[in-house]
Amino acid sequence: MLIALFVLLLALITIGVPILLVMGIVGLSGILIEPGLVPALFPQKMFAMLDNFSLLALPYFILAGELVSAGGISKRLVEFAEAVVGHWRAGLAHASVVSSMVFAGVSGSSVADTSAIGSILVPAMKERGYKPGFAAALVACAGTIGAIIPPSMTMIVYGSMANVSIGGLFLGGIVPGILIGVGLMIVIYFYSLSESFPELRRTTGKFVLRKVIHATISVWPALLAPVLVVGGILTGAFTATEAGVVACFYGFFIGFFVYRILKLRDLPKIFIRAAVTTAMVSGIIGVAGAFGWLLAYLNFNDIVLNAITHITGSKTGVMLLLMGIMLLLTMFVDSMAILIIMIPVAVVIGRNFEIDEFQLGLMMVMATQIGSTTPPVAVLLFVATSIAGCSYSETVRYCWAFIIAEITVLLLVVFWADLAAWIPHYYLG
Repeated sequence: MLIALFVLLLALITIGVPILLVMGIVGLSGILIEPGLVPALFPQKMFAMLDNFSLLALPYFILAGELVSAGGISKRLVEFAEAVVGHWRAGLAHASVVSSMVFAGVSGSSVADTSAIGSILVPAMKERGYKPGFAAALVACAGTIGAIIPPSMTMIVYGSMANVSIGGLFLGGIVPGILIGVGLMIVIYFYSLSESFPELRRTTGKFVLRKVIHATISVWPALLAPVLVVGGILTGAFTATEAGVVACFYGFFIGFFVYRILKLRDLPKIFIRAAVTTAMVSGIIGVAGAFGWLLAYLNFNDIVLNAITHITGSKTGVMLLLMGIMLLLTMFVDSMAILIIMIPVAVVIGRNFEIDEFQLGLMMVMATQIGSTTPPVAVLLFVATSIAGCSYSETVRYCWAFIIAEITVLLLVVFWADLAAWIPHYYLG
């Protein structure tokens, strides 16, 4: 049965059926074929997956991301990043990474990060001679930080399903997110040494302290957002769900009253975009949850656990194998769907091998985000390519060095648990 379900899954994906329908068709087909199960179980398990208080934070953070994107924050973050690192060689490329790191603390979404920063910096990089594919690959890979540095919608999904503190996951993402940014900037530096990239030898000007101070004054309300959200959760001032509401009001306040770019007439469009995104994400969570329940019913979790245990008995080996499976699957299937399906398996593996819950959570989140940039199914590469106006193959050509940098950070988290676990354990006990 399991083999037949996965064959059907791959066949539907190959012919281009949307992942939401793929998961629904395969899950419902399995329930119809399996003796003793009735069709009503599928919608029941869908609603059971969505009936989680922690997931209530999801639409609020999605709306908050839309509000800050429309409120002019991304433009000021780019100006701030250029003022800080623009005087370096390949300064504009470095500025895109710094902008993504800071915007990650506001949006909570890798797609929003890629879209907002890419729409400003990709055209600017093209004007200064950067190859469109290189600019797209860089912005897409930097966009992965959007779901790693807190807040993070992906962490909300993982925390709610794995029963792990969302605030703790937020804290755990700080160091790995920064390390990914540093890794991408190292790759940019080596690219700038190549004779094939003369455009990367240029800078955007000299370092001017007055310019940095002015940019900091302009952007500080945006920089305060992650402190407000994460700090409020950690101090017990509000829950993760309430933090999403606070982020919405704060995003509206900054865009409407501080920067005065957001208008009341813009709100209906913003609400519609947020509603569409919420419906899409919730739909994937629901059908993937029902499909995941079917896999658990068919003992998929035990089969995977036994297979991994048979291959290796060491904790590190198990984590490496699990990450390898995640990275392989996310090359062909939507990352969020893979995350939801694999969470029950990962939790069982984590308990059996005593893997730290925050380390495991960050590994899973990072693997899904890296999967969003690995061809052929790479959402962030699609977004960045459309912004750059180049071919998908051109973007893929330049993405691999950045992906290797991200995988290197993932391996650091695998081998050094404290990178992801020390801060949350220090604050949460």
